[in-house]
Amino acid sequence: MPFEILLSIVPRFNLKPSITHAHEGLLPWPSITIIDQIEQILVVRKLVLIMEKGNGCCFSIMTMPNLIFILITIFIIFIIRILLVIHQSKKPLHYSPPKSVSTLIVLGSGGHTAEMINLIRVLQRDRFTQRVYVAASTDNMSLQKAQVLEASMVDQAGLDKLKETAQFMQIYRSREVGQSYLTSIGTTLIALGHALLLMIKIRPQVILCNGPGTCFPLCLIAFLFKVIGIRWSSIFYVESIARVKRLSLSGLLLYKLHIADIIFVQWPHLQKKYPRTRYVGCLM
Repeated sequence: MPFEILLSIVPRFNLKPSITHAHEGLLPWPSITIIDQIEQILVVRKLVLIMEKGNGCCFSIMTMPNLIFILITIFIIFIIRILLVIHQSKKPLHYSPPKSVSTLIVLGSGGHTAEMINLIRVLQRDRFTQRVYVAASTDNMSLQKAQVLEASMVDQAGLDKLKETAQFMQIYRSREVGQSYLTSIGTTLIALGHALLLMIKIRPQVILCNGPGTCFPLCLIAFLFKVIGIRWSSIFYVESIARVKRLSLSGLLLYKLHIADIIFVQWPHLQKKYPRTRYVGCLM
């Protein structure tokens, strides 16, 4: 920016010295306002020099080192926080769990929902009274099966004993069956945004999932909530019994990224291949 344009920003200065009255017997002397105006002109000149060095951008010269330092500091704190969360997740719980916990149950199409329903049937329902079922937006059968399950549990316990009500929600699917991994990047980002809204609304204490790709965005958001201290959700992943030789893609991501607190496998040799998993026999 030319120096003349910058000068136009500064008010026109009257550089005439203010003369005191003759009868006061004082010599003419510039008033303090003229000195201030001269200092303002010097500041403008310094600003011009700074902008010339920064190719017209004084912000990059004045604050870029500080900005880089702040970003690096935030990044280091974030990494340290991730390591602390991973370390804390490995430690056993030393406090008495609450009598009832809000539980997010992730359903998947096909055999995933059938296995999950078999698992829910044997849970202590009085410990998981607030249940929220989530399925992909293109999967209507899974939620219908969950509704049938909840209705049967109401009939077994009696309406006067079962006061809690289950909720049923849908989430944008991160990857369709047969979809390429390249195109699934965009759909996964959309699913992450939707998962963020759901996690803010639900705020579960426990997340229970068993393999569908729908669970990964929800578990990732829950892990980030742990890192920034919003909510501590315990993530339990039960690998499908159909996985005999290796983990599914969802299970592998949760395992490699240390997102899940506990990953259960249903084959002993699978636990030997992935040492941080747990084998407790057939769960479904």
